[in-house]
Amino acid sequence: MTATAIRTHRDAAQIGRTETGPRPLPPLGSARAAAELELVERTLPSGLRVIAVARRTVPTVELRLRIPFAGEEDTRAARAEMLASTLLSGTARRDRVAIDDELAAIGGELGAGVDPERLLISGSGLAAGLPTLLDVLADLLVAAGYPDAEFGRERERLVERIAVARSQPRTVAREALQRRRYGNHPVTRELPDASDVTAVTSGDVRQLHATAVLPAGSTLVLVGDVDPERAITLVGEALGGWSPPGTASELPPLPALTGRDLLLVHRPGAVQSQLRLSAGAVGRTDPRYPALQLANLVLGGYFSSRLVENLREDKGYTYSAYSLMEFSPSGAALLVETDVTTDVTAAAVLETRYELARLSAVPPTAAELDSARNYAIGSLLISLDSQPGLASMLSALAGVGLNEAWLRGHPARLAAVTPEQVADAAAEFFTPTAFTGVVVGDADVVGSRLRALGGIELP
Repeated sequence: MTATAIRTHRDAAQIGRTETGPRPLPPLGSARAAAELELVERTLPSGLRVIAVARRTVPTVELRLRIPFAGEEDTRAARAEMLASTLLSGTARRDRVAIDDELAAIGGELGAGVDPERLLISGSGLAAGLPTLLDVLADLLVAAGYPDAEFGRERERLVERIAVARSQPRTVAREALQRRRYGNHPVTRELPDASDVTAVTSGDVRQLHATAVLPAGSTLVLVGDVDPERAITLVGEALGGWSPPGTASELPPLPALTGRDLLLVHRPGAVQSQLRLSAGAVGRTDPRYPALQLANLVLGGYFSSRLVENLREDKGYTYSAYSLMEFSPSGAALLVETDVTTDVTAAAVLETRYELARLSAVPPTAAELDSARNYAIGSLLISLDSQPGLASMLSALAGVGLNEAWLRGHPARLAAVTPEQVADAAAEFFTPTAFTGVVVGDADVVGSRLRALGGIELP
């Protein structure tokens, strides 16, 4: 091999430099506007709202059926989880194998998931197979059988999954946070008790299906290589038999979040602590929302945030720290999350509070705001480029009373936010005293330092 053929390895720093210094980064391009959607919306005689969108990037179609599914009874979560787990077990016309075979023939799939707010049936398939996809969906909605043999096996699997989930620190933290925020509200019942699941029968689930799987108040979204008018006609033909009386049950309004001490939840022997802080926010229709969204991004909404810079890059306390916004039909909440080793628990709480106070007292710089704005607009537009992303976004917006008009107008709203508006949002929503939450950890190890820190309710 000649000397000229030998290539030496260059690291990233070398690749990024020239003889005259670092390679200049190209300027950011201007953000493009959200594309107009070829969309048709209808409400069927049954009360089902149908949104069909043409997105002809690939010859497939995405389906999202959102059914409000709230309930007040203590055992509702167990019955709802069993319904979602066994919905595709079979009908009078098709057993599980037949359902799988018909969906496979169109390159399709269907699945169901549930939480305290809604039952979501998601699916996809080749666009040419949309009639088959809708026919299988209609069969499940009208005639799901919940056969006893399949039901028993799925119940055992669900009990095992619950046991595994309840052994995870994140699950413990989530359940403790929900109780701290919302008390006994139905939204806190995200994971059922295994004993409640064991007591559920297939008859219980058939009754729940008959009384709660309802078209009125529900929304079906189709996005793909379809003609929207034709797609809605197909939905009307396929789902015309799904027309029971009643209206799907929306989640009751959530209690208003008020600031109070964090609660230390004892987890004996824990080598990590979970920090979860939460405060009230405003929903997407509020004029303050765009500024609040950008302020949240500066705090911890993406990797170039203050929380990441402080807790991960500077202090090395955690691998991941972030903040986000949770939405419900009645409002929104801010949530700050990080997991840290036990020995730095109190220090991490202190630094998190510091970043909250700094954001509310020291407005984001122009560079921070520009970075957050570019990220918000860019990530939104990227998420809408795919059929699954657009379908999921439209379904989520429908759940809080919004539509594609809000979606198309949001990039412009973000672009119009001023530094003063972000400063006002930060001062209003991110003061440490506005937050409550939990710290899950070994109280015998972290309790004394948290007591000294103050603002912590010990067990």
